[in-house]
Amino acid sequence: MPLPPLSADLLVTRCREADLPFETTADLPDQEETVGQERAVEALRFGIGIRANGYNIFAAGPQGTGKASLVRTFIGRAAADQPRPDDWCYVSNFDEPQRPRALRLPAGRGRAFQRDMARLVEDLQAAVPAVFEGEDYRTRRQAIEDDLKERQEDAFMEVQRKARARNVALVRTPTALALAPVKDGEVLTPDEFEKLTDEEKAERKAAMEDLQEDLQARIARIPKWEREQRDRIRQLDQEVTEYAVGHLIDDLKTVYDDCPAVLAHLDAVRAALIERVDQFLPDSEDLRQLPPQVRRQLGAQRDDQLEQYAVNLLVSHADSGGAPVVEEDHPSQPNLVGRIEHQQRFGALVTNFTLIRAGALHRANGGYLVIDARKLLTQPFAYEDLKRALRSREIRIEAPGASIGLFTTTSLEPEPIPLDVKVVLIGDPMIYYLLSHHDPDFRELFKVQADFDFRMPRRDDTTLAVARLIGGLARQEGLRPLDRGAVARVIEHAARLADDAERLTTHMASLVDLVREADYWAGRRDAAVMTRADVQQAIDAKTRRTDRVREHIQEEIARGTLLVDTEGAKAGQINGLAVLQLGTFSFGRPSRITCRVRMGRGELVDIEREVNLSGELHSKGVLILAGFLAARFGQDGPLSVSATLVFEQSYGMIDGDSASSTELYALLSALADAPIRQGLAVTGSVNQFGEVQPIGGVNEKIEGFFDVCAARGLTGEQGVLIPRANVHSLMLRDDVVEACRAGRFHIHAVATIDEGIEILTGLPAGTPDDDDDGGWTSGSINRRVAARLASWRRRAMELSGDLRPRNGNGGRP
Repeated sequence: MPLPPLSADLLVTRCREADLPFETTADLPDQEETVGQERAVEALRFGIGIRANGYNIFAAGPQGTGKASLVRTFIGRAAADQPRPDDWCYVSNFDEPQRPRALRLPAGRGRAFQRDMARLVEDLQAAVPAVFEGEDYRTRRQAIEDDLKERQEDAFMEVQRKARARNVALVRTPTALALAPVKDGEVLTPDEFEKLTDEEKAERKAAMEDLQEDLQARIARIPKWEREQRDRIRQLDQEVTEYAVGHLIDDLKTVYDDCPAVLAHLDAVRAALIERVDQFLPDSEDLRQLPPQVRRQLGAQRDDQLEQYAVNLLVSHADSGGAPVVEEDHPSQPNLVGRIEHQQRFGALVTNFTLIRAGALHRANGGYLVIDARKLLTQPFAYEDLKRALRSREIRIEAPGASIGLFTTTSLEPEPIPLDVKVVLIGDPMIYYLLSHHDPDFRELFKVQADFDFRMPRRDDTTLAVARLIGGLARQEGLRPLDRGAVARVIEHAARLADDAERLTTHMASLVDLVREADYWAGRRDAAVMTRADVQQAIDAKTRRTDRVREHIQEEIARGTLLVDTEGAKAGQINGLAVLQLGTFSFGRPSRITCRVRMGRGELVDIEREVNLSGELHSKGVLILAGFLAARFGQDGPLSVSATLVFEQSYGMIDGDSASSTELYALLSALADAPIRQGLAVTGSVNQFGEVQPIGGVNEKIEGFFDVCAARGLTGEQGVLIPRANVHSLMLRDDVVEACRAGRFHIHAVATIDEGIEILTGLPAGTPDDDDDGGWTSGSINRRVAARLASWRRRAMELSGDLRPRNGNGGRP
């Protein structure tokens, strides 16, 4: 006898309101712990606690399961108990300006050091000019300058004395010094010189040659004297500068005597100030006479020179408590490792160490960095530079692509900063598996997987935890509390989303949205609490907003445009069920599947595959049918059959094996010439042993066919065949359950193809006879199929001239 339909009590698993220990969620405390993610919680605790290299975390799970909020919670707790990391600054490298130095300071002191250095520059701008304008400095400098003049005058006076004794004069011209013959104290003109006797001419020429050599020797010593003067002036400037700045820097060194790096930098600043004191002196009178544009350019250059004494505070933890937690929403390469900005100056782009900007790694250094994996992988160079920083444990600021030589523009090369950070990537499981398979570095750097589940067991404790969760959300967002009925309906919807009556979804985002929408409908009727009706209205309203395509398909079926029979019986024709997913909305759609058979060579043609409209899984299911048919009916010889299978009115890609049992029913019906009841629809995959296997979307498939039958009028003969293994998945709509309870619609659960074919045709499937001929019980579907195949086999043998007897007829009528 065919199996009876399922009881209505098995079609939905209610959440009993009496089992909920509260009146409304206002009576419940907030849910402090995460619901249904014990495995992920253990992994996060382990990943946060272990400090070894490479134990960064990848939080993998479907979107909406609370990965980000759980990561924030656990990291926030851990970070609060950890010490604040050090501040980091960049300062000038006076020896190599292109390589700024990184400076570490205790947490909170970087900002004070930045202010102190800015104040130092201000003090120097006042102190240095005052010292250089003082009477003491001018007197000492004038003495040095006078000494040079005296030495020069003494040298020239000696030459003048020698020249006068030998009737030669030392004459100053506008450009140089010259020697000229003299007579009676007067310089001779060329004509007067020619009137001298030859002896006098020779005497004066010899004197001039001797004096010229002496003069040149003395003049050659003048640059040396000038260098000595400049050295003395420079030494004087350094002494005066040391006097002006020494006590200021010494005062700073006493403040930062516990920071060796700062002390070393202050010593470098002292040396640079002494060497470049002219940067603090006012412009000379000559410079003030230059055009305004030139003066502005020189002023900008002076500002740049003074910036070398500034401090670029890269990261400060003055206002933070505990270790930093940074979530980088836009993880581009510059946003991760930092960048070097440029300014436009007089038509050119310039930069210096004060334009170095911190990246997320700098801000998270000493703490935690949270990044969305998909966003990271879509940014050029970001993932590779992140891995490089984690491997080397230092942050190196470079232009995007510089590490692989794409850009060769000369720029700053800041000193790398040591890195100590725990990185948490958040993404889908597929991203984790792809990276694990294709990137060896990923396995070494992200050794901890926090695997978030998409569902959890449906128990009293998890039900109560969900109630606390949505109740706490209602309080946080100022929503109305939910009564028992509303919570029960939310729990039932959570089971429906999990596609399992014994499980609940962990996609809390969907449940949270449902509560918000139910609150809206409760507000429309000015209710104080949300009820079951409000939750149901929210579900129905959301379905209404998204089911335009489903409604149009139902209309086309009702009008006969899409051919789906719900009454009568036909051989080789059956109603299959598929699920269509449009955005977040999925629904079931019935489709007519037909099969035509004839004598042939054992070919089973899938028309969808032949025209490239079949996916791999669907093609696999059709090949399984051939294996089942050959195993059951092809033991005595080849199958002399040719069959074609097709989804009627299908114009797009078909995939999945959930229709394989449906196609097998159509094939058996066509071979046995046994009509199938068109009021029944079928879903389920099948294996080569004829066992019906579970599928997904069973609720949507049942409801899709129910809606078609209800639109035409329920006759009490309609229903759906599902795999028995899917009974635990049933969470059907109330109207479907009530129709089944009233006997106007039926859900049949089958475990084998034989059970299903008996329900579809009303004929017994049959069992093998005990006779040696290998036949089937009389009047059964299998007997009729075997008989037809045997007749075709004999006919094929006759046509080929091979009339040799075979063991067993397998097809005895």
